[in-house]
This record gives sequence, C-alpha cells and structure tokens, in this order.
Amino acid sequence: MSASLHIFDLDNTLIDGDSSTWWSEYLVREGLVDDDRYLAREAALMEDYAHGSMDLHQYVALTLSPLAAMTIPEVDARVAHWVDDVILPRVYPQARELIQTLNAQGQPTLVISASVSLLVKPIARALGINEAIGVEVRTRDNRYSNCISGTPSYQQGKITRFNAWRETQAAAPETVTFYTDSINDLPLCLQADKVVLVNPCPQLRAQGEARQWPAVSWSLA
Repeated sequence: MSASLHIFDLDNTLIDGDSSTWWSEYLVREGLVDDDRYLAREAALMEDYAHGSMDLHQYVALTLSPLAAMTIPEVDARVAHWVDDVILPRVYPQARELIQTLNAQGQPTLVISASVSLLVKPIARALGINEAIGVEVRTRDNRYSNCISGTPSYQQGKITRFNAWRETQAAAPETVTFYTDSINDLPLCLQADKVVLVNPCPQLRAQGEARQWPAVSWSLA
C-alpha cells in the first residue's frame, strides 16, 4: 500500500445528499412500498442521524423491508440502474476531480459509509473507488434481509471496520487522510492523520475549528 491512504465518507461528502434517502424515495416511486408513512418514518430517523443519535438497526430494518420479495440479483440490477439514474448526477464535481487525480497518482482510496453495502459498493465503483465498506446485512435464500450482520460501519464502528479491512492489506499506510461532513464520523476523524471537512454539519464544524481541521465547500454548481 502507498504511504498515503485517502478515506471518504459517502453521503453529503462525495455526493450532494444521502444515498439511503434517495433509495427509499426510489422504492416508493417504483411502487415497492405500501406503507403510507414510510418516508415520514425514514425522515424522522434521518433527523436522529443528523444529531448523532440514530438507531441504525431500526433504520436498516425499515428501509430494507421492501426488498424481501426480491432476489439478490433482482435488487442488484435495480441498484445499478438507480446509481446511473439518481446518484451519478449528484456527485460533486470537486469530488470526482479529486478521485481522478488520486487514481492518476496511484494513491489508494477507500469509501467508508454508514449506508448499507449493497448501495455503497456499486456507488464507489461508479466513482472509480474499488475499495468500499458499508453496513453489511444478513442474507437468506438468495435474498437480502433487513438485519445487520457484524459491526456496522457507523460512528465508532467505522474504526472497527477500517482496522479489520487494514489487516487484509499487504502493508499499512503511513498516513491516512479522512474526508467527511458528519459529526457521526468524529471517532474516525480523531484516528486519522489528516482530516478534511467537506460541507461539515455545525457540530463537526465546531470540532474542526477547535482542532484546526481544514474545511472545503463543494457544490454541484
């Protein structure tokens, strides 16, 4: 592994918005949700996330329930279409340029997200990042369940999952740079050698100002 590893949060860092919310809205548009309060319940949980208090198990249970009738290949096909149609137009140009530059330089990159890996990994690949960590869910009978498997990559869990990933690599990076917007990522920020705040939330901005972490403003404009 190169001396410098660049780690990216996904939602509101590389893309303008939250992929899990867009996926939920997609499921509603496609008629795969029959709960009239589904989006309201999802929004309430996302409000908890913004304050660093989301019950992630509850969120995954809600948002993956509509997939129960589909096989894994059927879900993955829908995700691939959704990435092209919904996600790629919302990638920050500054993020795309940075990833392209790092790839050209041979610098390793990694996405770590609290969204489920069945969404995170296809998005990361579409952005040119081959290594990605998301929340894993159990599978059964060739279907995704709505139950988390193992340690979720959320808050302190991002450190646990990153350390496990790093043990699979041939060599450890000498330096780690982490890009994020969310107060939920403060634990990994404190572990990284360098931190870049991307459109940080107010709580993370305050932490960054106290520690003199640089902040950047990325937009679609």
